[in-house]
Amino acid sequence: MIKKHASSVSLFIVILLASCKTESKQVFTIAAAANLQFVIEELVENFSEKTGTECQIVMSSSGKLTAQIMEGAPFDLFLSADMKYPSELFKEGFTLSKPITYAYGNLVLWSVKKDITLDLGVLSSGHLEFVALGNPRTAPYGVAAMNVINGLNLQDQLREKLVFGESIGQTNQFIISGAADLGFTSKSVVLSNKMKDVGTWVEIDESLYDPIAQGMVILKVRNQFMEDANKFKDFLLSDEGKVILHKFGYRTELK
Repeated sequence: MIKKHASSVSLFIVILLASCKTESKQVFTIAAAANLQFVIEELVENFSEKTGTECQIVMSSSGKLTAQIMEGAPFDLFLSADMKYPSELFKEGFTLSKPITYAYGNLVLWSVKKDITLDLGVLSSGHLEFVALGNPRTAPYGVAAMNVINGLNLQDQLREKLVFGESIGQTNQFIISGAADLGFTSKSVVLSNKMKDVGTWVEIDESLYDPIAQGMVILKVRNQFMEDANKFKDFLLSDEGKVILHKFGYRTELK
C-alpha cells in the first residue's frame, strides 16, 4: 500500500562516478536534484574525462538537499530543480554568488499500464486509482504537477488519489512499479537510455505550468573545491554541456 508522503523511504543516494575512489577521502561533490538522475551521469563522465577531476554526486529532492546544505553538508556545487532553493541559499549566505539558470525542464505524464489512454483527459476519467507526483513541499516538479492539476480544476476530484514521492526519483518508482496508474515526471527521465522503452508518455503543454527554471550555485562550505566547482559550472554552460542537456530534453533558453 502506498503512503501519501512515503517519508519512511530514504532518498539520500550517493553515486560514485568517473574516477572516484571508494576509500574515505574528500572529493569534489555535486548535490543534484533527482530529475537530473540520468543526465548528470553523462555530464560528470564527460567533465571528468575532460578535466581529470574526481567527482561525487549526491542526489535527492531540491528541498532536502537545501536543508542538508544549511546543516553543513560537505557539498561544493548545487544543481537544483528550481531557482527558489538556490536563491534561499544565496540570501542566507551559503553561496559564492547569485544562482544561475542552467536549464529549463519539461513535465510529462508517464505510465506503464497498457490499458490507459495517456492524455490529460484520463485525469478526469474517474478510472484512476493512484496518480504519482513529487511532493510540492520539497520537489519543484511536484509544484509544476500541481499547477497542471489546479489549472484543470481537478484538485478536488484527484485529492484522494494523489501519491507524493519525496523526489522525482521516488515518484518514478511508483510509476515504474505500477503502484500508481500514471504520474508526472521530468522529460529527461523518459528520454534516458534506461527508460526510453519503458511504458508510454506524453509531454504536457508548457502553458499549463510555470516555467521550470533550474538553478546552479557554488557553495562556500569547502574552499579547496571552489576551482573544481567553477570548472564544472563553465562546462555545464558551455556548448558541450548544452548538447548533453538538450539530448535529455532540457532547454537552455526560455521560450
